[in-house]
Amino acid sequence: MILHRSDQSLAIRALKNAAPYIRMYKGKTFVVKAGGGVFADASATRVLVEQIGILHYFGVRVVLVHGGGPQTTELAEALGVRTQMVEGRRITDEKSIDIAAMVLNGLINTRVLAICRALEIDAVGISGVDAGLVRAHRRPPVQLEGRGAAVDFGFVGDIDSIDPTVLRKLLEQGLMPVVSPLSADAAGTLLNVNADTVAAAIGAALGAEKLILCTGAPGILGSLSDPGSLISYTDLRGLARLREEGRIADGMLPKVKAIETAIRGGVRRVHVISYHSPEGILAEVFTNEGTGTLIVEDVNALTPAEQSPP
Repeated sequence: MILHRSDQSLAIRALKNAAPYIRMYKGKTFVVKAGGGVFADASATRVLVEQIGILHYFGVRVVLVHGGGPQTTELAEALGVRTQMVEGRRITDEKSIDIAAMVLNGLINTRVLAICRALEIDAVGISGVDAGLVRAHRRPPVQLEGRGAAVDFGFVGDIDSIDPTVLRKLLEQGLMPVVSPLSADAAGTLLNVNADTVAAAIGAALGAEKLILCTGAPGILGSLSDPGSLISYTDLRGLARLREEGRIADGMLPKVKAIETAIRGGVRRVHVISYHSPEGILAEVFTNEGTGTLIVEDVNALTPAEQSPP
């Protein structure tokens, strides 16, 4: 590749503009959660991991939590197991939990680690079962609004606590944990836990500076039917208003709950961005403009530049 002088100037200017952010975030902890949709495409997965790798190289302590919903559904259908979803959450029966373990702990986690090896990122794959990282119990039947009988989600877990000791030890050694969201109860029964929920709980337990949710959507939209209605920033009150107005639905519902959990648990900032953008994470972290939606506890705490990016 030949780099012209004008290109060199742009690259140097970009580094200079990023320098204050690099100083600010060096040694801080980011939790990045990537939805399973990105892992359906090998090149998209690599682009995502490359961006995370740059954060890692700059001294940010990154924990990557991954989902695997589409791949779990695909394998279930191939094996003749019906997939059931209620309000964006999967019902997991005995066969489905085995499929989830194959996909999450096997297929996706290992593929991500292979890309990390190619990019010379020192990464270690673990799950919520390892070293008691995610302690959970089986969710009891839930009575949902508008439904007669309570919904039994099967082998789905609700988090009791996070023991981040293993993550801290890995991070202190300069390693990047790649976390599958499976957990187990006290009796050793495997449980499928929503990856957004796991990422939010880990972020709170680690006192993370940022939680970055990489999704198929560009961010949080003001109108479900209008991709151009991206909300640049909001706070917990704004999220509550959007939900009350019915502008948050389906798969975004558990994400919003995870965002609220993270912020109330001490995560300073949550970002919802698209994994389709080849520079989504880096632009969100190293510029005021960003690419997705920034959520904080109170928008009044944002700097004037963040509220009115150039």
